[in-house]
Amino acid sequence: MRVVIGGGTGFVGRHLCRLLREHGYRTTIISRKEGPDQMTWNSLSELGLPEDCTAVVNIAGENILNPMVRWSEEFKNAVISSRVDTTKMMAEMIKKARNPPKVFVTMSGVGYYEPSPTAEYTESSTGGDFDFLSRLCTDWESAGSLPDDMAVRRVIVRSGVVLGRDGGMIQQLFLPFFLGIGGKIGTGKQWFPWIHIADISGIICHAIKNDDVTGILNGVAPEMATNSDFTQAYGRAMWRPTVFPIPTFMIKFMYQSERSKIILEGQKVIPKRTLESGYKYVFPDLKSTCSDCAKLMSS
Repeated sequence: MRVVIGGGTGFVGRHLCRLLREHGYRTTIISRKEGPDQMTWNSLSELGLPEDCTAVVNIAGENILNPMVRWSEEFKNAVISSRVDTTKMMAEMIKKARNPPKVFVTMSGVGYYEPSPTAEYTESSTGGDFDFLSRLCTDWESAGSLPDDMAVRRVIVRSGVVLGRDGGMIQQLFLPFFLGIGGKIGTGKQWFPWIHIADISGIICHAIKNDDVTGILNGVAPEMATNSDFTQAYGRAMWRPTVFPIPTFMIKFMYQSERSKIILEGQKVIPKRTLESGYKYVFPDLKSTCSDCAKLMSS
């Protein structure tokens, strides 16, 4: 059983590959470079999917919150291309495959839902057409469309902020919190839809293994939290104070107005269909997640 993974060299990809191998799958990563069990996007376009491909997953995507890159039209186009174009290519390869895979799993984001201090969103909630990021999610999801007569399951995981000691947001926050200068962002009242790296990988693996899992799954933890809740929980896990808030103006200066909304505003997202599908969370609460993310050495 082989799983082909677009963008498998990143934070989520590394953990997903490890988990799939533990479950007996072989993995082939699609990235920019050739290597063992790895092929390039050009090779995929020329050669197509491997004959023994059981599942296709696309988690490729430029890091939107890279503070070293200015939020320009050029960068926005790179963000779109890295998500939409790669998903579209993988869908085309599935259509052309002599032996199509059983399931096609793609990522999206909770940015599909409009930020609100009061609204609650499940997988059936509307959204996807109010700003750049929401329209990106809509186009991203649509890019993986397949003909109705193809017997390939489609699963879309709308991910929240992925937390793990060896990558993502925690890798940037660890040192400030370790030094005792961590704090809430802005008011701290904004919703913070989060998920542990083990669970975003677990949900994708669950979708591959279970034939009755289809459609949208919210890739967030079942415990709802605000940015302030997370800050306090992570500070406690590290035995450090959290009295140095990052002011709103600084976030807007670093990320520009449109992109800073990802950090300064949030959505209360509930994983209703994810739970109904039978997925069992490894890290369902902030206390256990922050304890895991507070380890001095990453595993």
